[in-house]
Amino acid sequence: MRRLVAPLLILAAVAFSIAVWNRLPETMPVHWDLRGQVNGYGSRAQGAFLLPGIMTALWLLMRFLRRIDPRRANYAKFADTYDLLVNSLVALFAVMHVALIGAALGWPVSMERVAPALIGLQFIILGNALPRARPNWWFGIRTPWTLSNDRVWTRTHRVGGYLLAGAGVVLLVSAAFPGPLSFALGAAAAIVADGPGHDRHPFVAGPAVDRDGESIPRQAPGDRGTQAARASRHQGDPPARHGPER
Repeated sequence: MRRLVAPLLILAAVAFSIAVWNRLPETMPVHWDLRGQVNGYGSRAQGAFLLPGIMTALWLLMRFLRRIDPRRANYAKFADTYDLLVNSLVALFAVMHVALIGAALGWPVSMERVAPALIGLQFIILGNALPRARPNWWFGIRTPWTLSNDRVWTRTHRVGGYLLAGAGVVLLVSAAFPGPLSFALGAAAAIVADGPGHDRHPFVAGPAVDRDGESIPRQAPGDRGTQAARASRHQGDPPARHGPER
């Protein structure tokens, strides 16, 4: 049943556009600036069917990608989470479509509030779903470290989920302050949520691990004796001695 949610939302969006087609103006607003002022217009066909087209393409793409994933066997382990991802993304565009059509019909739609609120809600949903994801090549925080070690993947996605959900809360709050302030809060939230995807945050992945997933003790920067001994072992020489001979 959950796999039918996205296609049903797409059909509902198309049906809504058809139902109000004769009431739509020939030129419709399709883009707004940070202050909620219209700064882009499109044709009636573009306004009525562009977002349903994007919803359809997104749904088909998400269904196709899992079929060509080298680790597609893992999708069965988080099927509910993946379906939640697909359905929530399609639902986001569906609500945006209704808001866009409503604005063209003269409804009192405040796009500068609607957009950050929807994105914030999406971040919260993804933040809660992210820790349940299993290693794959299309969904999640995909780096050489997370893809090569399941333990690193789990720890990274746990922290990433907290950050993404927190960023979503910030975006929801920013919806109450439309304009440049909302944009600034949204940008800050996006930067924070993007953190776990980069190797400049070593704490996310936890301790270093070898190829077998075993922890490697961290080396103190000043422990030159141990470093020299380790280097000599790699070269096949006995460990170097330090200090005076006895």
